[in-house]
Amino acid sequence: MASAGFVHLHGHSEYSLLDGGCRVQQMAETAAELGMPAMAVTDHGNLFGVIEHYKACKEVGIKPIIGCEVYVAIESRHLRKAARGLAHASNHLVLLAKNATGYRNLTKLVSKGYTEGYYYNPRVDKELLREYSEGLVCLSACVAGEVPHMIQREGVAEAEKVAREFMEIFGDDYYLEIQRHGIDIEGKVNDGLLRLHKKLGVPLVATNDFHFLSADDHAAHDALICIQTGKNIGDENRMCYPEGLYMKSPDEMYKLFDDLPDATERTLEIAEKCDVELEFGTMHMPEFPIPQGHDSSEGYLVNLAKEGLGKRYKTIDSEVQERLEYELEVITKMGFSGYFLIVWDFVNYARESGISVGPGRGSAAGSLVSYCLGITDTDPIKYDLLFERFLNPERISMPDIDIDFADVDRDKVLKYVVDKYGENNVSQVITFGTMGAKAVVRDVGRVLGMSFGEVDRIAKLVPAELKMTIDKAVDRVPELQQMAESRDEKGQLIDYARRLEGLARHASVHACAVIIAPSDLTDYVPLYRAPKDGRVTTQFDGPTCEEVGLLKMDFLGLKELSLMDEAARLIRLHQPDFDLDKISWEDRPTFELFGRGETIGVFQFESGGMREYLSKLKPDNIEDIIAMNALYRPGPMENIPTFIGRKHGQIEVVYDHPKLEPILEATYGIIVYQEQVMRIARDLAGFSMGQADILRKAMGKKKPEEMAKMKKDFVGGCVENGVGKKIAEKLFADIEVFAGYAFNKSHAACYSEVAYKNAYLKANYSKEYMSASLTMDRNNTERITILLDDCRRMGIPVLPPDVNESTLYFTPTDEGIRYGMAAIKNVGEGAVQSIVDTRVQDGPYRTLFEFCERIDLKAVNRRVVESLVAAGALDGVEGHRAQKLEALDLALRVAQKAQEQREKGQISLFGGGDESAGTVELEGHELPVVEAWSEREMLAKERELLGFYVSSHPLKAYVRDLRSFSTPLREMENQRDGYSMRVGGLVSQVRKLYDKRGQAFAFVTLEDMGGKGDVAFFSEAFASFESLLEEDSVIMVEGRVSERNGRLSLQAEKAMPLDGIREKMTKAVNVQLLYEEVDDELLQNLKAHCSRYEGDCELLLHLKNDGEKDVVIRSRTVRVNPCDELLQGLDDMLGNVSASLTAQIQPPAIQVREERWRNRA
Repeated sequence: MASAGFVHLHGHSEYSLLDGGCRVQQMAETAAELGMPAMAVTDHGNLFGVIEHYKACKEVGIKPIIGCEVYVAIESRHLRKAARGLAHASNHLVLLAKNATGYRNLTKLVSKGYTEGYYYNPRVDKELLREYSEGLVCLSACVAGEVPHMIQREGVAEAEKVAREFMEIFGDDYYLEIQRHGIDIEGKVNDGLLRLHKKLGVPLVATNDFHFLSADDHAAHDALICIQTGKNIGDENRMCYPEGLYMKSPDEMYKLFDDLPDATERTLEIAEKCDVELEFGTMHMPEFPIPQGHDSSEGYLVNLAKEGLGKRYKTIDSEVQERLEYELEVITKMGFSGYFLIVWDFVNYARESGISVGPGRGSAAGSLVSYCLGITDTDPIKYDLLFERFLNPERISMPDIDIDFADVDRDKVLKYVVDKYGENNVSQVITFGTMGAKAVVRDVGRVLGMSFGEVDRIAKLVPAELKMTIDKAVDRVPELQQMAESRDEKGQLIDYARRLEGLARHASVHACAVIIAPSDLTDYVPLYRAPKDGRVTTQFDGPTCEEVGLLKMDFLGLKELSLMDEAARLIRLHQPDFDLDKISWEDRPTFELFGRGETIGVFQFESGGMREYLSKLKPDNIEDIIAMNALYRPGPMENIPTFIGRKHGQIEVVYDHPKLEPILEATYGIIVYQEQVMRIARDLAGFSMGQADILRKAMGKKKPEEMAKMKKDFVGGCVENGVGKKIAEKLFADIEVFAGYAFNKSHAACYSEVAYKNAYLKANYSKEYMSASLTMDRNNTERITILLDDCRRMGIPVLPPDVNESTLYFTPTDEGIRYGMAAIKNVGEGAVQSIVDTRVQDGPYRTLFEFCERIDLKAVNRRVVESLVAAGALDGVEGHRAQKLEALDLALRVAQKAQEQREKGQISLFGGGDESAGTVELEGHELPVVEAWSEREMLAKERELLGFYVSSHPLKAYVRDLRSFSTPLREMENQRDGYSMRVGGLVSQVRKLYDKRGQAFAFVTLEDMGGKGDVAFFSEAFASFESLLEEDSVIMVEGRVSERNGRLSLQAEKAMPLDGIREKMTKAVNVQLLYEEVDDELLQNLKAHCSRYEGDCELLLHLKNDGEKDVVIRSRTVRVNPCDELLQGLDDMLGNVSASLTAQIQPPAIQVREERWRNRA
């Protein structure tokens, strides 16, 4: 080792978030290339990248040194106040693990820094250092270390006291760290360090606190620091790192410290001390307590599974019995009995506690044991699901059972697990957000000071595809290639973005992953506490936790389960024996609903594209639903038209070999599922199911050498089984293509069952289901708008909130759906419950004064009543809203006084009692005479409090114009990037911003009758149309659909007021007439009415002839003005859907049957 000369002991990877710019793998590779025998990573306060670093070093043949640059509290870690002039009250210290004990102690320290000492940073203190110092090497750190800081602030004498304290804690493993980065303060610090070295005999060690990999990464790293601090590169007085903070070579380090060669060589001494070997592949399973009467977990599992088998199947044939015994043998042989029991236990707890559990998720639904235990609820026999897709007996790996719970009750299950296994043994899991291709372009463009519009345009040049990178985008997009080759700021942008792309950007809490350990988690992994909400997670992500042998499970909250619970509750109010688990899987109304594409609010089936395909497919069985669920995703989507054509007999179903028919029959000869790939390998090539699963995985990874071997085995197996070689080769080529995106049928089947139940409820119990849907989304205004629009389409009125009719949530009534009062802004559930309880007990409310007197004023405050009035919930009692709001303060004062007297036993204002003068005075109040609110004011308050309009709609006068000349905003989600659209609506929000060049631009939220959308007015468009962009104005906008960060908006090119739009844009007025209803009198009346409103627009009569070809007639004598009076008159004469407008005439093939039509019109 000595010949290599130097080892880096202080360096920062990308896991020093937005501070370190080095990728872990590249750090190890570079260290090996520079001839270093070892390397340490010492990220700030965390061990996020430890396992990745360890494996990367081992892979390139150098020793991994595990370390951390911790923050040490100047006083106690429990104090939250500034110290020694530092707001964060901490200094840096580098700790390196010498052995397993040191690694364990470092894990404990770093965890406690987050869980006990977090203040600005995760801080330990000297109390903890004393307790956990064994097995650790300590370096005094950079200029932010305590000894260097004391040298600067207090002088060498005070620094000596600190150094002696560390010497006492770490003994011979304490080193003074000397650095030469060219920072001004280093001169004084290094002079002091040399004096302490000579006086105390503490050895010096030379380090280079590198934050980026090579010297030419400095500029990109500077951009990274600006991203972290929110600054621009051109700003003065910002944080800047020296150019020398890169991974220097041994020669560079010796040259830098040529006067201190011992300090450089000492890195080798320390590297020799550090020798940590981590263990992988050993499972650390928590103990599941076995009940008395059972000798082992294996025996208990077998007993439970066999009991469950009898409950699941009325008749048990030999095939099912053998399958269960086979699965149990595999599970017990692999040592996973305890795992299954742990999952069974918390799922069983949920079911017994009335918490809804999903039918299954992922490949676990392929297990009969899981089904018999009640872990899953989807029958693997019914759907021909495969156990080996879940657990391969020929390749031992942890099973993965993820469970969906009703989202409102998920935390109860988590609490049960924490209570059962111990708070210190259970944790959620960290996850890291990274800088994706489009996002890093936007980040870098911002810190370079480029205009928002220009950066947005460049980011949109990056194709919106999965796994897209800057390099791929530059190769595919000529304009990006030109930018990359230029030397201007765009070239800088591409260069920096390339260097920073993929780096970890932030840490967050995984939505559902949970770790359960057999003892304290910090015996196995370090812990992290999220600064924002205080939730504790592991510092390792999910896959890394599994690598170190910990049990990871996903506890998911599924809103659709809560939705179905609420719908079923509403149904049982009038149908007490309703049981959603006993519905028919062959319900015609349900399949008809799917076939009409009316699946708004149906799990995984409500996107515009999916609804369009469903209306073409006309599914009539659950297998069709499962197949569509699997097909509707990138890649297999291209097979949907063929799938539909084959189902309806429009395209012939052809099988390359007769043995394929039973495998592919349900999907009309198309490979849709991974399980089908496995069956083909078994039935045609003679593979075992375990081998077939290995083939499936290999095809997904597409490793050439592995694929070549697989092809040889597959083709050879097919030939041995009587399949021709050419057919076998073609078949392998086909499944190689399909396997890359074929879907897991187990997962598709489970989620399709959820979708089917959603659709069943919507088809058969529409009001209950839509009420439940509205309740579940009551806090999501955009979603409420979509659901309300669907209610209108279904002919279900949504009635306004009413204190005499509403309950907490949306409820079905004979007239429609009543708005739930808890969904009104500023009105809490406790207040509503109090109002409803009082109403149920004492009858309806009659006046505002009575309402205030009867409610519990401790639960219902002024703000609640004001919101109820403004939202229209008190419209059923006397007076208009303005009167009630004006009288509210008086009503509350009177009510307060009455309640106080009632509590003293004196009076009850509306419930009898003494007829005192006070009572007469209280009863005598009347509402003040004030002017009613304008419609605009009333609607604005409704929108603010309810999320939609009750009494009317600001766009009511423009409905016909919007329908005729624009596309509904909700349709934007179905359009591709760059698609031209014209939309119109109400401006509900304007966010005016300025780009780096001082040019104004704006993001506008536009709302129409059925939804809302974002419209971007960049500088040029904003300058032209700023006068129109006032909140509550009604406008029409033309532009192009633009995709940004997965969200679609419209980039405006032109805007115009909706007022007067009809006169400018109408080319023709269309009148719909039923052929059999047309007579001379009708035509004379029609002509007379239209002649009163002469104008420049053509008049077109559309004769509907009961399914035969329609006839369109253009009037030669009458041209009209499309004014409100004309159109209203036509509506009155012919019905509300009779008249429409067109912006451009689509010239029909005019066919005249009788001369009288032309003459009369």
